[in-house]
Amino acid sequence: MARCLRILVVDDDVDNGESLGELLELEGHNVMVVHSGEAAIEAFANGDFDIAFMDVMMPGKNGVESFLEIKKLKPSARVYMMTGYSVEQLLQQAIENGAMGVLSKPVDSRKVLAALKDARPSGIVLIAEDDPDFGPQLKEIVVDSGYRAELVQNGRDAIDAVRRGGIEVLILDLKMPLIDGIEVYTTLKREGRAIPTVIITGSAHEYHDTLEAIRDVTLTGILNKPFDPMTLLQKLDSLAA
Repeated sequence: MARCLRILVVDDDVDNGESLGELLELEGHNVMVVHSGEAAIEAFANGDFDIAFMDVMMPGKNGVESFLEIKKLKPSARVYMMTGYSVEQLLQQAIENGAMGVLSKPVDSRKVLAALKDARPSGIVLIAEDDPDFGPQLKEIVVDSGYRAELVQNGRDAIDAVRRGGIEVLILDLKMPLIDGIEVYTTLKREGRAIPTVIITGSAHEYHDTLEAIRDVTLTGILNKPFDPMTLLQKLDSLAA
């Protein structure tokens, strides 16, 4: 008989998390369900798990950020990331919900300025870009073209800046691990703070590299929602054998 596994389920959707937890318990495993990245980190800090199933899209610390912190605490942690969207789907969703467009790197500054001209901002242009070289360069281009600009280097600061007010256009890079930029966009949209946004993204190859960077020996894999529960159970059987 397969051994009982200690499993952590992390999903901000309470119903999804509890349902997956119940399924795993019915298979005889010891399951803990939490609903945030912060709670997942705390759980790993206070105990050990044979495997964790963690949603990518969560408010606060997303699944990737949480995984990277867990990895520091427990280098041998085994984690399945669960996501319902591909990067391409998320970008399309952003466009459908009002994003001004998507610019691929290397960015043509003329296209950025053309987007600003269309938006005609009288307030501040917020640039959310974590590249220490490109961010300041882009800000200088925007300022030299007669606009007021502010530069932030992470998604949380971008959200805070928009919440404070005075931001009329957002230039948003997706270069943070996986999809942080999309989380910024969807958070602002959900809060009713959507503003004209230009999304800057790398190539599909860049996202492949990002995924591979976290898909190392401590990361068991990525499950795309909706996934067949039997597939999950088969993977658990091989782990518990």
